Amino acid sequence: MAHLLHVDASFAREGSTSRALGAVFAEAWQAAHPGGTLGYRDLALTPPPHLDWETVSAGFLPSDQHSPTQTEAVKRREELVAELEAADEYLFTLPMYNFSVPSTFKAWVDQIIIVGRTLRQPPEPSALTGSRVTVLATQGGSYAAGTPKEGWDHQLPYVAHILESLGATDVELIRVEMTLAPVNPALAEFIDLNTRSRSAGEAALRARAAA
Repeated sequence: MAHLLHVDASFAREGSTSRALGAVFAEAWQAAHPGGTLGYRDLALTPPPHLDWETVSAGFLPSDQHSPTQTEAVKRREELVAELEAADEYLFTLPMYNFSVPSTFKAWVDQIIIVGRTLRQPPEPSALTGSRVTVLATQGGSYAAGTPKEGWDHQLPYVAHILESLGATDVELIRVEMTLAPVNPALAEFIDLNTRSRSAGEAALRARAAA
């Protein structure tokens, strides 16, 4: 039975492009996979703790030697890793904050990467080997070739490298740009660009979900 894990990272509860388009994908996926399981992790509602020494050092000790703090850290980490391992398809909806991913997503990545378990050296499979992964990246501006901030996108390249390290090969990266144009008068000339980008992104998400 198909099992999708949707990880949502926007801190905006209202007016979030990434949340709205993530819901479009989820609805289309459920229609294409009746009876499938849709798991959902809202990183704004339940932000993962940043990786710390208590968590890492616990991996060097048998569980019966863990301190109470280490035991609790391992429990929190195991919840995230088990959720990842239970799914066979993934959707990550990520706004760009300060030219990169939200810190909550980086914290989530640090928690779920465990060398020898979710990340192994080929030909051994890693956590996302053989899985379909869809990434929706929303960006307030544009970082395309020829724009003033070309090369400032540290969002999609980072995510692509993380997914590759976890063994993912069936990956589709969907970008929606100029999301601030409708709300920032200084960017009003780019509203049409945002409209086209959002429409194209929504169509790509629907197609990917139904495939």
